Amino acid sequence: MEYANDVTAWACIGVLLVIAELVIPGGIVVFLGTSALVVAATLQFGIIDNWMHAFTLWFILSIVLLLLFRNLGQSMVGGDSRVDNTDEELDVYGKQVRVIATIGPGNKKGRIEFQGTEWSALGDGSEIKAGETAKIVCRENISYVVER
Repeated sequence: MEYANDVTAWACIGVLLVIAELVIPGGIVVFLGTSALVVAATLQFGIIDNWMHAFTLWFILSIVLLLLFRNLGQSMVGGDSRVDNTDEELDVYGKQVRVIATIGPGNKKGRIEFQGTEWSALGDGSEIKAGETAKIVCRENISYVVER
């Protein structure tokens, strides 16, 4: 355990870990490296003097830095995040579709072609003949409700 008390070893490990943060994203490795640099400084100034104190200080300081500063660092640096629409039904409202089987009159179901697939469809009560285009109003179970 001779190397555990070596100031140069702790400083080199600390610098390597801080530099490794550039390659390993996440904001964790930099705190491990910073803790190693603090351990090197405390060994240099004689505040701690054996390997058990060095590893204990490194371990506790790494956890403390991680808990205190990771969220702060993440908020300052930011990242690539975006929130997309997760409600698929919002994406289909108002889309134009082709009627392939007559819809209506009344509650008579027909068929539409939407996104390369045939779907059952209900109308607004009026008759929409095959070959016409319609607009999706909403979705009811597995059928779309359309209007001219």
